[in-house]
Amino acid sequence: MDWYPVVKALHVISVIAWMAGMFYLPRLFVYHAEAGPGTPQSETFKVMERRLLRAIMNPAMIATWVFGIAMLAMVPDWLSDGWMHAKLTLVAAMTVVHHLYGRWRKAFERDENVRPSRFYRIWNEAPTLLLVGIVFLVILKPF
Repeated sequence: MDWYPVVKALHVISVIAWMAGMFYLPRLFVYHAEAGPGTPQSETFKVMERRLLRAIMNPAMIATWVFGIAMLAMVPDWLSDGWMHAKLTLVAAMTVVHHLYGRWRKAFERDENVRPSRFYRIWNEAPTLLLVGIVFLVILKPF
């Protein structure tokens, strides 16, 4: 059996799950920042943010990397293509944003957030911009 299509499907599923969390978590931060520390809403957001990050986003990010690396192992010629280097750079940037979101979640958890909701509204766009670049690189393979 050719395992490449199976690994590719699992990679796409993982990316979708990861991106869903990457789009939703900063929206929760927006509402959390507006709720203020110590409120019942703030406590609810803490639970939602922790569960989203730990139960969905972290496993999906890890699976995305694992299945992506597995595909590279199956098609090692891609490593000599410029588009793959650019894509991996953007995926690394997405991973950095993911970890920033994790740090900010911990600040909310400790009631130490000092950033306004507008900050999180702006950062909510980062995954979208990165994803657009990644998809265009994968589909068009421009170089």
